[in-house]
Amino acid sequence: MSDWLDFFARRMDVALNLLRELVEMESPSTDKAAVDRVVRYVAERARAAGAEVAVIPQERWGDHLLARWGQGEGGFLLLCHLDTVWPVGTLTERPWRVEGERAFGPGIYDDKASAAIILTVLEGLQAMGFPPRYPITVLFNSDEEVGSPSSRPLIEAEAARARVVFCMEPARPDGALKVWRKGTGQYTVTALGRAAHAGADHEKGINAIEELAYQVLRLQRMTDYGAGTTINVGRIEGGTRTNVVPERAQVRVDVRVKTIAEWERISAAIEALTPVLPGARLVVEGRINRPPMEASPLTLEPFRRAQKIAARMGLALTADGTGGASDANFTAAMGVPTLDGLGARGDGAHSGDEYIFIPSLAERAALLATLLIEW
Repeated sequence: MSDWLDFFARRMDVALNLLRELVEMESPSTDKAAVDRVVRYVAERARAAGAEVAVIPQERWGDHLLARWGQGEGGFLLLCHLDTVWPVGTLTERPWRVEGERAFGPGIYDDKASAAIILTVLEGLQAMGFPPRYPITVLFNSDEEVGSPSSRPLIEAEAARARVVFCMEPARPDGALKVWRKGTGQYTVTALGRAAHAGADHEKGINAIEELAYQVLRLQRMTDYGAGTTINVGRIEGGTRTNVVPERAQVRVDVRVKTIAEWERISAAIEALTPVLPGARLVVEGRINRPPMEASPLTLEPFRRAQKIAARMGLALTADGTGGASDANFTAAMGVPTLDGLGARGDGAHSGDEYIFIPSLAERAALLATLLIEW
């Protein structure tokens, strides 16, 4: 197994050049043309590596890509997203750069390095003539950063056919895989009052912003760090002019929970919000998007299996979790064994200091190759 470490270490210049190409193809989720360009490039590379390729057209979001090696059910499903949170033009301010053993660039850690690892592995297996033990399907989706609204049905359909899901989201900074993730939800709370002249008829008005202020405090106080629950009022808007009592105000709320039980409790509390001001009304809208991926046999058993395989390679794998959600939340919730965090080591996802640790490209490529051969 150590031979694979040596093999991919020798190919790191190729992998790093591929990664640079991917990073320099900016692909924000909301720019369909930009994401589609990356999809076409990855499709060409996958086809050259022997895959049967299908591009799944989308009207609003970027197209999705399915690449298959082998036929039949009960194989591997690899998940990787090609969209990022960074708008086109970010490279002008923060271009690709290498400093020592770190490579920097928008989207490099989340999740362009994972696409480079997947393609490097499958090209390497083809070159070496090592067929994977089971059929492989790789789903490259283009809307993960906005909740996977168009790719979720595709993810779930492919996961239903799979033996195990390898989610290629980045590893934790220390290299740990992820055996739990918080579930995420979004709510909108709208306060409705009564408009009036702020001078002549102030007493006739019902101030929606005042009502919403009470609700913001209620929402924020639902955070329970001990339970791993966070409620974040992230956006607020309302009113028209300072001389008008506002009749409408709205907040958008991010909800993160570690367990289904906690989600049920929090969602019931949010939906039970009631007005404070006489005559005011509330409209509460929202739902869970990605269910919690709880640490369970569905995540712990695949991790332990991968840990044993990695140990024979001289690699020590550890387990952790994160407050961020991924497409692994969907597959684990379906009851499909899911191994998450197989991407590169690095840090700074969604920040201006995003980077990957370059030697981890060879380590993760060797690990993925060995998992595909020995699982």
